[in-house]
Amino acid sequence: MTEISEAIKEIKKAENDADQLIEDSNVKSTEMIEDSKVKSDEIIQTAKNSANEEAKDIIFKSEEDARKEANSITSKAKEDTISIKNKAMDNVDEAASLIVKNIL
Repeated sequence: MTEISEAIKEIKKAENDADQLIEDSNVKSTEMIEDSKVKSDEIIQTAKNSANEEAKDIIFKSEEDARKEANSITSKAKEDTISIKNKAMDNVDEAASLIVKNIL
């Protein structure tokens, strides 16, 4: 009878150990899931921050390129204006002479 009683005690202990192991496993898996969620949120936030920084860099470079191109266009327009003005001024004396001849 003692053997049966000892066997029952051992079975109960094994059941309790198994229940404790299951509970510990559930707690551990819950912790792992929570840690994974936190880490994934951190990774997502890092990726968003990186993307935002990259977008800012692209926008800054695009604006800088646009400024350079605008300055180049402005410089070319000024040069063209000066060239046209100089060509027109070269013809002023001749035009004045023609006007004077036609009037007189």
